[in-house]
Amino acid sequence: MLTYIMLAGGLLGLFLGGDWLVRGASQIALRFSVPPLIVGLTIVGFGTSTPELLVSLQAAFNGLPGIAVGNVVGSNTANILLILGIAAIIAPPIAEFGKMKRDLAFMMGAALVMPIIIYSGFIGRIEGLALIIGLSAYLVLSFVAMRNEPSDPIPSDINLTHAIGYTVLGLVVVMVGAHFLVESATIVARQLGVSEAMIGLSIVAIGTSLPELATTVAAAIKGHREIALGNVIGSNIFNILAILGITGLVIPIPVDPRFMTFDVPIMIGVTALTIGLIYVRGNISRIAGIGMIAGYIAYIAIGASL
Repeated sequence: MLTYIMLAGGLLGLFLGGDWLVRGASQIALRFSVPPLIVGLTIVGFGTSTPELLVSLQAAFNGLPGIAVGNVVGSNTANILLILGIAAIIAPPIAEFGKMKRDLAFMMGAALVMPIIIYSGFIGRIEGLALIIGLSAYLVLSFVAMRNEPSDPIPSDINLTHAIGYTVLGLVVVMVGAHFLVESATIVARQLGVSEAMIGLSIVAIGTSLPELATTVAAAIKGHREIALGNVIGSNIFNILAILGITGLVIPIPVDPRFMTFDVPIMIGVTALTIGLIYVRGNISRIAGIGMIAGYIAYIAIGASL
């Protein structure tokens, strides 16, 4: 019973902490006139990926590489099929392909580099460094583009002290939640005889994606469709380039063969599908959203049988 209380507490900590972290970081960014799309792609997208980073590092240090890698791959797939699918049902995201082509290219590139990174069955410091270099290039290009964007007036109702407080509190709560989630999920996996990889791809991946879900749904409800879509794109870029990059640099990890043969190809496929929808239609319709959610359910069902 205590294990499941820890699991629920860890999930709650990730959800609340991620929400506070994103709220604070977004307000700080807007206070300094960062454009909404850039906020979604970088500040919000990266902020909501903090749980994945802390969970993957915690799992790697605990000798649980399946959870560390599964968390990243599973989160990226869940971000597109589950979270973007739910957002599409609420308020179909609308995007101009021309405005987002750089970010979409990086998201696709990060997905395509995964088979190369894990081909040897090991993510080491060389692979980690290569991913961090890719992340640095993306950040530089994003902020160069930001400088060319017209500046909006600085909102007068943002309290910078409160925003910083939310950011720090959110980060602390996420760290505690990540610890409890990894510890409890490991115990549950052993009790149920489920592989580390599957736990990472399902329970942990969905748990660490809760901040993305909360932020994307809230943005969709409020009509901030650029932030909703930008959040998912930025988060998926950060998940691969930063989380696996940092994890590989800090503590090299082995990779389960199933990622190469099943989970990574699925992740690449749904990433390409999303970019195709944006290019052809300029949006993700409610029907597409329903299809995405159905696809995610099928993915988890098939993956659990492997």
